[in-house]
Amino acid sequence: MTSALTPTELGYTSLPDHTQLPDSDGTFVKNHQEHPQSIILTDSILPHLQQQYPDGQYCIGQDSGIYWRIAQPPEPPERGAESPDWFLVPNVPPTLNGQLRRSYVLWQEHIAPLIVIEFVSGNGSEERDRTPFTGKFWVYEQAIRPAFYAIYEVRRPSVEVYHLIENRFELISANSRGHYPIAPLGVELGLWQGEYLEADLPWLRWWDLEGNLLLMGKERAEIESQRAETERQRAEAESQRAEAERQRAEIESQRAEAESQRAERLAQQLRALGVDPDAIDEI
Repeated sequence: MTSALTPTELGYTSLPDHTQLPDSDGTFVKNHQEHPQSIILTDSILPHLQQQYPDGQYCIGQDSGIYWRIAQPPEPPERGAESPDWFLVPNVPPTLNGQLRRSYVLWQEHIAPLIVIEFVSGNGSEERDRTPFTGKFWVYEQAIRPAFYAIYEVRRPSVEVYHLIENRFELISANSRGHYPIAPLGVELGLWQGEYLEADLPWLRWWDLEGNLLLMGKERAEIESQRAETERQRAEAESQRAEAERQRAEIESQRAEAESQRAERLAQQLRALGVDPDAIDEI
């Protein structure tokens, strides 16, 4: 096997960073579910990440390249990267020198992703390929080395989650809820059947470790709207109850006033007849 070319031999005076490497390999999205699926994962986990990393030091990649080697000519530079559908790297700044990352470059960042997720459109052979240096599974396990690697087969649907233990991916089992705990992140990963963008499908979702679904912004807004409507209805019912009580008190006051007036008229009639009404009360 020939040795790798040095950066100088490749035309670089130093190792390239994310601004010098391609941010796309030119391939198109393999299925229409990939983009909304990525949005679901990102949207729902952001509030949790803000609690988990209050300093904001984390990076999310969506169909973005992770550069793990320098491609050897005549290879194009992007052959030195894998582009998972979704990944998370903790303990790195959200931007580099005030710029959004065009890609994630391991030799520049030195921190492996916590989790990498692939959405499978075919039979999953590409995502499980263990061929050294070229197979996606091998690259993740031996080069990029995320703590967790998840394979979501969209068509079946099914999920496999691997945990990197002693430099090898080990398949982990689902818990009693059918979810896969990602303990360092404080979440579980699993399938949820429901509607998103008018499509009722099984979607890959996050739950907290107590089994509570992490909600997307729209879901949180809907729940808040329902809560506000319930509170409005409660306040309206309380207002109606108070108004009914006021009306009841007013009717009681009017009844007492009418009774007082009736008693006064009767007393006047008795006096007109020469009868002392107070004397009658004493009998």
